[in-house]
Amino acid sequence: MLDKVTFDYIVIGAGTSGCVVASRLSENPNNKVLLIEAGGKDSSFWLKIPVGYGKTIADPKVNWCYETEENPSLNGRRIFWPRGKVLGGSGSINGLMYIRGQAEDYDGWRDLGNKGWSYKDVLPYFKKSEDQENGEDTWHGVGGPVTVTNLADNNPLYDALIGSAQAVGIKRNEDFNGLEQSGAGYYQGTIKNGMRVSAATAYLKPALQRENLTITTRSQVEKLIINNGQVDGVRFFKNSQYMTVYANKEVILSGGTINSPHLLMLSGIGDEDELKKIGVGVKVNLPGVGKNLQDHYGGQITWKCNQPITLNDVMMSKWRQMKEGLKWLALRKGPLAVPAGQAGLFTQILEESKRPDIQFLFQSFSGGYYEDGLYKFSGFANFMCPIRPKSRGEIKLKSSNPKDTPLLMPNYFSHEYDRSVLLGGFKLAREIANKSPLKKFILSEHLPGKDINTDDEILDYFRMNGGCVSHQVGTCKMGSDKMAVVDSKLRVYGIRKLRVADASIMPTEISGNTNAACLMIGEKAADFIMNKSAN
Repeated sequence: MLDKVTFDYIVIGAGTSGCVVASRLSENPNNKVLLIEAGGKDSSFWLKIPVGYGKTIADPKVNWCYETEENPSLNGRRIFWPRGKVLGGSGSINGLMYIRGQAEDYDGWRDLGNKGWSYKDVLPYFKKSEDQENGEDTWHGVGGPVTVTNLADNNPLYDALIGSAQAVGIKRNEDFNGLEQSGAGYYQGTIKNGMRVSAATAYLKPALQRENLTITTRSQVEKLIINNGQVDGVRFFKNSQYMTVYANKEVILSGGTINSPHLLMLSGIGDEDELKKIGVGVKVNLPGVGKNLQDHYGGQITWKCNQPITLNDVMMSKWRQMKEGLKWLALRKGPLAVPAGQAGLFTQILEESKRPDIQFLFQSFSGGYYEDGLYKFSGFANFMCPIRPKSRGEIKLKSSNPKDTPLLMPNYFSHEYDRSVLLGGFKLAREIANKSPLKKFILSEHLPGKDINTDDEILDYFRMNGGCVSHQVGTCKMGSDKMAVVDSKLRVYGIRKLRVADASIMPTEISGNTNAACLMIGEKAADFIMNKSAN
């Protein structure tokens, strides 16, 4: 029983950033730390094997399985949002891709008034978290908790994509997280010995023996206990009963881009007019809570392959499933041991962008989005998305009942910039596919198909067939303007003893996958809390 127990620090949410914060704080034996997670333990086999994301990405046992409201710019479509509900959070069910974004992304955060968040400032934290297979250099670290490795598969489609990109003038890039992001190359993954590396396996597992760290799972936080302008504790629901725990020093909210603003609003921290309409008593008027929602929305071209070398072919054959399964068991290699994107590129579509504005995630399989599964034919795909979208959405309370999921309104594809980048990216993807060596593997274009050619047809295809890659950020943004929720040390404005540390604090979307940045945010937050950082 935890009811009425007091800790020094309470961390809400065992996602990527939350695991990092809880682990680092508990390194000091004098800190009594509680980590609260709504989901269960990360014990499933499918959470261990890299290809398991195909099973867990729509599994309600480990996944919140959110769905957005109708999107006006997508002809009213609702979009499925997978979010991890398990130790490790979304880092336990994601595509395992390790991308940090561009240096300019973080310099942009600094320029928005966030001292200490330039690329020069955050690079040491990226390196601190990393154990890079290729060794230590200016941009990479070794010996950190998170293993980052090269592709453990040699499918000829990967080199074909890179070769065809070079044929249209895109240079090869050996390290998207190095000197520059621009170019075509292989992705690295958070994989060690053929097994997934999440923040739970990398940070929490080594900390389990610490007596000063308590972890409670299947514990849904419903409210922050606020008195006299400070957070004193947390109320949560576990085993059919409510419990209240208290924090001597701080509460760190790491629920993620959806659940962090949701809990703040349920606790009376948000836009006072909106809270009053729902019937929530206002504790702090912070109109930016839930606003500034950003995500990577895009779409894919899928091709039928003229050779049986795709993951689709493996999954359609019991014999090949067994063969690749044995290969993974014996060597920890092959298509079962790779991230969701194996090769790809970053390049500039619009002249005004000045730097790469689109990402291609090339995949040696093809199918629908998330819950739809693989196609029943040999095929591969290229997913593309604008990496710094200008469309903005928001998250609102549906009601004052904590059990009601919030209203998710991403407002995808509403800005002309996003449409222009994606349109140009689509044309580039077709141009690349029409060049050797990739061309020789293509039997035909499956979707959208050869009959979709005009700009309007292509944009309609994206409206009706596009999807997100679940890189939601920004709903508790860091800054100093009137819509900021946290300051540059992640302290929530207007209330004491409360910080937010997760993707929601990003003022703008980063140029690529977000998990690596969440590791960095967790590391930096822990240093702020322990007063190790001068920034």
